[in-house]
Amino acid sequence: MQGFGYSHSEFLLMRFASMAKITVKKRHSIRKSATADLRHRLEEEIGESARLFSADRIERVDTDTAVRIYLLDRRPLLLEYDGEGWIFPTVRGCIERPFPERRVVVDQGAIRFVANGADIMRPGIVSVSPDIRAGAPAQVVEERHGKPLAVAVALFDADDVESLEKGKAFRNVHYVGDEIWNLDL
Repeated sequence: MQGFGYSHSEFLLMRFASMAKITVKKRHSIRKSATADLRHRLEEEIGESARLFSADRIERVDTDTAVRIYLLDRRPLLLEYDGEGWIFPTVRGCIERPFPERRVVVDQGAIRFVANGADIMRPGIVSVSPDIRAGAPAQVVEERHGKPLAVAVALFDADDVESLEKGKAFRNVHYVGDEIWNLDL
């Protein structure tokens, strides 16, 4: 039995691993010199909208998983996955500081699946912004109100997603109600 290109046991392991409780290993303020690098890396992902994510105090939270969270004025607004090479707003960051870049709009039928951690399939996608590129994160928003539901990594560039008729187009890495959303800081 196959699930999204993985064997059944691999698929179950990934789903159960993603539901594991995330715990904080270390939390500390980052230096002013490190904030410039953080902003530069965020600009690579969302361009000029990175200025929306400035703060007087920025803290880095290391967890027992591959996820690193950045607190901006004590709010968990940015995330980074080790080995992925990107920094992107959390779902909470997308909600609190909306920006137009990197948007995947899904229809009403996809909402419950995305909100439960499912990957984003092509039939549920209404539109994608042209700045989507393979391997990069994007915000997944619902069609009616434009509210962010998840952060997902694109498996294809925007043009290729548009030309797909079926199949998985984005890998869901963070969604409303998951362990990152519920992390007690």
